[in-house]
Amino acid sequence: MNLFSDYHTHPQGHRVQPYCQTLLQPWIDSARARGLTDIAFTDHDRYHAGIDFDEIDKLRAANPDIKIRAGLELDNDPETSAVGREWVEKNWARLDFVLGSVHYLDRADQMFDSVPAGAEQFADRKIDEIYADYFRRVREVAATGLVDCLSHLDLIKIHGHRPKAPIVYLVSETLDFISTRGLAIELSTAGWRKPVNELYPSDEIIRLAVEKRIPFTTASDAHSHAQLGENYSRLAEKMQQLGISEVCVFERHKHRVRALSDL
Repeated sequence: MNLFSDYHTHPQGHRVQPYCQTLLQPWIDSARARGLTDIAFTDHDRYHAGIDFDEIDKLRAANPDIKIRAGLELDNDPETSAVGREWVEKNWARLDFVLGSVHYLDRADQMFDSVPAGAEQFADRKIDEIYADYFRRVREVAATGLVDCLSHLDLIKIHGHRPKAPIVYLVSETLDFISTRGLAIELSTAGWRKPVNELYPSDEIIRLAVEKRIPFTTASDAHSHAQLGENYSRLAEKMQQLGISEVCVFERHKHRVRALSDL
């Protein structure tokens, strides 16, 4: 099984770096070297000032063998994401793909998934309540109508905290919401390089999503072009084990399912 798409990448990293060919071309070169033929740029909404659709068009013209999708990761940052949502609404027609994510719980000054500092937000708290609150926030992002796919769906496990209740009780409402809205979720290898050392989402959540016929994208959450397609051979093995033989790709927010056996 050859995986061909990476739909979670951050060319700017964690700062504003205006899109230009010097910044973007190395990502396409890395994609090509790794056998990837479909890539979405999904910088965080707080860095939307660096996104330049004209530069993306130039990149497409210079690299016709690679499908290059204009995208964004829309967060729930209490300080910046309201402006991010406005930017998405304004530029919806030029975007192909928008990820929805939750990185903030009760603290506006710190992402809970920052390592290691974010782990302190879990100290002396009931983990089941944190999970329930997290998935409520995921549904709020999905309900904006501005996202196509939910990223790292169970990011809340990043520091290794596990709920006492079966995960099905905590995630079913969210998966039903995602299914009803016709959204996708990503299979993200990023979890394998985090303290939890586990794919996002867990096998159990993936099985539930399969039952609900929710489509999947594949993703690395790369913050460097060197991370593109990271652990994709491992992901391919996992997908075979779980009986997943197709992924979806996006163009102008319309998704199309591609059977991996056809590649």
